Amino acid sequence: MLRNRLFFVMGLLVIASMILTACGTPAPVATEAPAATEPAMTEAPAATEAPAEQASFTTPHPILGDLRVRQALSYCTNKADLIKSVYPLLTEEEQASLVMNTFIPRAHWAYAGDENVTVYEFDAAKGAALLDEAGWTLAEGADFRTNAAGEQLSLKFTTTSAAFRQTWAAIWEAQMAECGVQIIRLHAPASWWFGDTTGIARRDYELGAFAWVGQADPGGQTLYACDQIPLPENGWAGQNAMGWCNELASSNIKVANNTLIKDDRIAAYTIVQQEFTKDVPSIPLFNRTETFATSSDITGFAPAPGQEYYNYNVQEWAKTGSDTVIVGFTQEPASLFTLVEDAFVANIAYQIVRPAQETHLNYDFKATLVKELPTLENGGTTNNDVEVSAGTMVVDADGNVVELAAGVFVNNAAGERVEFTGDPVMMKQLVSRFEIIDGLTWEDGTAVSSADLELNKKISCDPESGATSFIVCEKTASTEFLADAVGYVQTWIPGVQDPLYFVPVWGLYPAHQVVADGRTLADVPAAEWATLPEVAEKPLSYGPYKLVEWVKGEKLVFAANENWVGGAPASPNLVIQIITPESAEGLLLSGEVDILDSTTLAGLSETLKAAADAGDIVTYVEAGGTWEHIDVQLFIR
Repeated sequence: MLRNRLFFVMGLLVIASMILTACGTPAPVATEAPAATEPAMTEAPAATEAPAEQASFTTPHPILGDLRVRQALSYCTNKADLIKSVYPLLTEEEQASLVMNTFIPRAHWAYAGDENVTVYEFDAAKGAALLDEAGWTLAEGADFRTNAAGEQLSLKFTTTSAAFRQTWAAIWEAQMAECGVQIIRLHAPASWWFGDTTGIARRDYELGAFAWVGQADPGGQTLYACDQIPLPENGWAGQNAMGWCNELASSNIKVANNTLIKDDRIAAYTIVQQEFTKDVPSIPLFNRTETFATSSDITGFAPAPGQEYYNYNVQEWAKTGSDTVIVGFTQEPASLFTLVEDAFVANIAYQIVRPAQETHLNYDFKATLVKELPTLENGGTTNNDVEVSAGTMVVDADGNVVELAAGVFVNNAAGERVEFTGDPVMMKQLVSRFEIIDGLTWEDGTAVSSADLELNKKISCDPESGATSFIVCEKTASTEFLADAVGYVQTWIPGVQDPLYFVPVWGLYPAHQVVADGRTLADVPAAEWATLPEVAEKPLSYGPYKLVEWVKGEKLVFAANENWVGGAPASPNLVIQIITPESAEGLLLSGEVDILDSTTLAGLSETLKAAADAGDIVTYVEAGGTWEHIDVQLFIR
């Protein structure tokens, strides 16, 4: 039976999460994006002009620092052929609908429109001309271009070893070769590429491909703001690993994420996309479809649009005639401390034992482990008028967290942009009350408490934890943890007008848990958390399952959590089996694996389609907000 539910209308979706923010010294880049005909982005100060103690990553990449080269790579990229290589069974119209021109899908409400951005339609001749102009010429009989010094135009391209990326990356390598660009592909283990001290996190690439996981809102501040560039000097905080700092884009991405007025958000996102496509810090490729396949005797499995983690209802999965459901993973999590390890597979495994407090199926937020989502409409949140004076931390009119002082522009309570002159000013301040549902209990029988929420905030906001971002922490004025209920009152600093204000802020860490050396988890310094087995390898569960065994390189074994507030899950046991990409389909068809997810399946193969038509398996194809892109490293150390 083939259940092919392919949605090509993108709703509220897009970018998202590898995690939040931090203050840091941004690498210098042009504050004004050059026109497409200009030779290159304004260069950062040359290393010889800076003092010896200058910040890292201030020297433009000798090849990719030239805008013409980045534009050429874009023109030489045939996105239609990349999509066809991984989704051959889709119609041409369906394939074309997946093409991305910016970091927001074309059907999304925040997309700027083709007419408002620079669109790089495939044009190898135009790409070649730009490379010629940049001084990279193709000698007669040569395969690859060289410059005046005889250096070959060669770039290292890093991505994961997943079969999906090996497929399209090989096509892209050939496309670049047609333009005279040598691409040296490195397919690295996901644990290194997405590690908290390696790969992307340390900007260890020239060109790098991966996907951002779609969520129910565009977001983007941690990815594109100037103060989100990870550097040794700021403890590698932030997710703007490209080093892209365009002040106009940076200020507008903050505005887009700090207003409750949708039209203002659209206008701000339009400016960011215009600057993004002019500067080409990244080459957006295509939206991924989310393809899943299960054995025909699996029930309860129901991936849905708008829910980036398909195991939101894992407690409902079951296999007829068996007490165990086996999920095949071709990528093994490096750690389950998801504050620093944010690979998709890590989050899937983590949420089996610690499910999210809300879902957003079909792009609609709903409370699950909180009693309600506190909105302005239901009274759970208030947007108060407060008097603010000099010295108070606020979000200014441009979305920056600053100390209020003369000359700072803010949005007053009436929504007007005003300059602070020293006299008190009225501003808006959001205050929300979150309460955890009754009966939520850790696997050892201890009731979840406000202390667990407090510990989560403490670790999430501690720079020693290894977290990549601290936006939520910086924008928090205070958090009152409740004594008469399990919950907290979140008070944001004046000026915060986050459109997702009603989404739960703090998670749960078991403050009472005793670790191997006798300390309670609440007493373990944040710097030790990433290497603590009780955190990274066997987190205590409050979910439907508990992790009972992790055999590295082989499997993660979960058993029903008898203290789960929702009662016994449909299947007593769940196993994540670590498999190879080459063996995945065979293991499903032979019954040794019950579920293959979207991290394993590039798309619907002829083999899977035939098996589905025969009724041996069930397939699901959803249009997702997750999107593939190639990021450019604009600076070198």
